[in-house]
Amino acid sequence: MVRSLIGKKCGMVRVYDQDGRPVACTLIHIEPNVVAQLKNRAKDGYEAIQLATLKIVTRDPRTIEKRLSKPLLGHYKKAAVAPCRHLHEMRVEDSTQYQLGQELNVSLFEGAKFLDVTGTSKGKGYQGVMKKYGFSGGPAAHGSGFHRHAGSTGMRSSPGRCLPGGPRPSHMGDEKVTVQSLRVVALDADKGIVLVEGAVPGAKNSIVVVSDAMKK
Repeated sequence: MVRSLIGKKCGMVRVYDQDGRPVACTLIHIEPNVVAQLKNRAKDGYEAIQLATLKIVTRDPRTIEKRLSKPLLGHYKKAAVAPCRHLHEMRVEDSTQYQLGQELNVSLFEGAKFLDVTGTSKGKGYQGVMKKYGFSGGPAAHGSGFHRHAGSTGMRSSPGRCLPGGPRPSHMGDEKVTVQSLRVVALDADKGIVLVEGAVPGAKNSIVVVSDAMKK
């Protein structure tokens, strides 16, 4: 069973180890995740729970009905859970061990030495092959036929076409990325904070999913 929670990337900080060496770390804030749905093998074909987090707070509760669709509002009403901004599904061995409305917090990872973090990488727009794939490009001289192009991608009579799947200029970033085996530097269950060593995909204040390390 892999445990996972939804959190928010707060940014990067620098801490010092016992030898006085600086360590670049990422600060992740995890608010309590509420169980919004239970799935079982008899009805859904697998065991899982759905978690909701980041409760929608407004001055006028009636505005929530305008922001969310009717099916989503009905989903939260059925589970007796306050409408939240994000939902995430977590596989479990037995969903009957959980209850609707139950809160899961950072204490779920107490004792863990390594974690996996999944997020959406920063979007960089349409980029060429040099930036996206690390191509060296052509000569920089004035007489060169190309400077930052990909070069020849075709062939002669056999097969006489460009094979699909090759590197081409295209959209870069804004993809689901998982960084594995990040060492846990500190964990504060009272404040809902996890400090992991290294960088985490995504921009500041972006949503990330923190899970047990698959390889460690």
